[in-house]
Amino acid sequence: MATKFINITLKIWRQKNKESKGALETYPLNNVSTDSSFLEMLDQLNEQLIQEQKAPVAFDHDCREGICGMCSLYINGRAHGPDTGTTTCQLHMRKFNDGETIYVEPWRSKAFPIVKDLVVDRSAFDRIQQAGGFVSINTSGKTMDANAIPIPKEKADSAFEAAACIGCGACVAACKNSSAMLFVGAKVSQYALLPQGRVEAKERVLNMVRQMDEEGFGNCTNTGACEVECPKGISIENIARMNREFLFAAAKSEK
Repeated sequence: MATKFINITLKIWRQKNKESKGALETYPLNNVSTDSSFLEMLDQLNEQLIQEQKAPVAFDHDCREGICGMCSLYINGRAHGPDTGTTTCQLHMRKFNDGETIYVEPWRSKAFPIVKDLVVDRSAFDRIQQAGGFVSINTSGKTMDANAIPIPKEKADSAFEAAACIGCGACVAACKNSSAMLFVGAKVSQYALLPQGRVEAKERVLNMVRQMDEEGFGNCTNTGACEVECPKGISIENIARMNREFLFAAAKSEK
């Protein structure tokens, strides 16, 4: 099949830093290959801006393989764009039409302050994970191999699915309360479901929820937008599990 090229108009959020006032700026871009990814299209735009001696658009990216979650963008009113189950770097320009106007914005959340243009500071997620602590069970030396510990397949599968969370923040961006409960629920679940994670389970969930609240994330809205927009399909069942773990831990700590 012959490669198709389209002309588009980009409305991109430009902001010098978190203290500055930002605004949408318009950029026409021609001859965009529909085989290119969304990030490759932004690369093309930046090459054009540099040739015009203008400041390129700052945006996050790393692996470009849908693994790291760094490429997070709000595209035409949806986290990671119009496709489902994909990150921004996996989104291709064939999803857009010739002559279309595309709006590109950063995540909107108090807990994710804008660094510059489309780049936001998601270190709040790092602090939540750090608050969760560590697994104290010694897994080195002459200890039993982890694969030799009997674990029901259903729990092992659920733990694996929760661990697929890449921390991109799409759940926060999609939630009208900017809730991080899907992210925290996934991180709590991947340990709570396995015997190695049960030793610190009570302290882990209490500390992570406390840190989540301190970072300024909102509460769950029960609308399920986070699950729909999650590129890894993390289930909201993890939020329910986190709530159960939290209530159990809180009740135990009061005794």
